[in-house]
Amino acid sequence: MHDAAASVVVRTPPAAGTGERLLRWGAQLDVRPLRGLDAGAVLRPEAVAGYIAKYTTKSTGDTGGTDRRIDTEAEIRHLRVNDHYRALIGTCWRLDGLLELEHLRLRAWAHMLGYRGHCLTKSRAYSTTYGALRQARADHRRTAAGPALYADWENDTLTDATWRYAGSGHTPAEALLASGIAEDLASSRAIARETPR
Repeated sequence: MHDAAASVVVRTPPAAGTGERLLRWGAQLDVRPLRGLDAGAVLRPEAVAGYIAKYTTKSTGDTGGTDRRIDTEAEIRHLRVNDHYRALIGTCWRLDGLLELEHLRLRAWAHMLGYRGHCLTKSRAYSTTYGALRQARADHRRTAAGPALYADWENDTLTDATWRYAGSGHTPAEALLASGIAEDLASSRAIARETPR
């Protein structure tokens, strides 16, 4: 694996703004044997959780990244991210402006540094699938629900037979905000009426 990673080189398409670039693996390479379901060994839940946590935190924790799409280039300056992450997002944004890279849709995925996918691994051989996780949750809810809960599991319909009143209206803080918004709107309308056209 180390030899293969050291020998891999990807040439980017030549672009007017950046020229041709050579992309290689960095110095950090974590190579360990995986013995998943295909190899006959069952992985410990801790190993699977550690694997997922490693890549999830690698994609967001160190960078202080963002989890939403970016609509304008101006937003990049105001993101609460570190300078390195901001530079990577900006690079994705600018590269998408190049005709030869437009098909990659880098602006739509700039918040994920151009990677179009879920940050969690979905490997059947190594861990599990989202379908299996959903089924396990459904099975757990079915057995732990108790008599007040009826479920039509074939149609994904869940009916809760026990209802309770949770309340209505705004909390005191929400009421204060709503009142301020109403005052601002009234003031804006009054100014609009008084302003000559």
